[in-house]
Amino acid sequence: MVDLPQDVKLKSHMDASSLRRLLQEVRKGGVSPDDAVARLRHMPFEDLGFAKIDHHRRLRAGMPEVIFSQGKTPGQVAQIFKRMTAQGGNVLATKANVEHFRAVKKVVRKAEYHELARAIVLKQDPATYGKGTVVVVSAGTSDIPVAEEALVTAEVMGNEVAHLYDVGVAGIHRLLSNKKILESARVIIVCAGMEGALPSVVGGLVQVR
Repeated sequence: MVDLPQDVKLKSHMDASSLRRLLQEVRKGGVSPDDAVARLRHMPFEDLGFAKIDHHRRLRAGMPEVIFSQGKTPGQVAQIFKRMTAQGGNVLATKANVEHFRAVKKVVRKAEYHELARAIVLKQDPATYGKGTVVVVSAGTSDIPVAEEALVTAEVMGNEVAHLYDVGVAGIHRLLSNKKILESARVIIVCAGMEGALPSVVGGLVQVR
């Protein structure tokens, strides 16, 4: 690992000049590309006062941070959503109500609201990064909101998705008739309330978890 000169050490908030100095060091051979990427993984963040947006979460984890809307004002959610939109990539806000969406829609016209999932979504990256299909299964109709949030989240993160709704164990034949879909899944997410028997049943039918 090559240590950066003191004037190229990265700040907690990357600015244009420090980034330019880092790139110049890479060009000169003083810093390897891999070392530069490793250093950039930890910054920058954008300080809005009420929130610090981690713009490099996508670089480190493959997906930008998700906006948890509950407890935030519509204006706060809208400001965060707008700043994340400017960085490119898909943007997701969860636990959002209609007021949150109206505020976001004013500043990001292409944002969409998924009412059942309570999610605000902006798709700017059409690429698929997953290695298979994520199947979301729900036991009863009342479980659909939770299942929809999981479905929207998986899709925004670049996965192929499918769903099976209202296939609880009280009518096991409804689940068994879709066994081919379950067997084709790379990942299965099961949502079940009450006794929660469905996850165990699905786990006994397939190899994936």
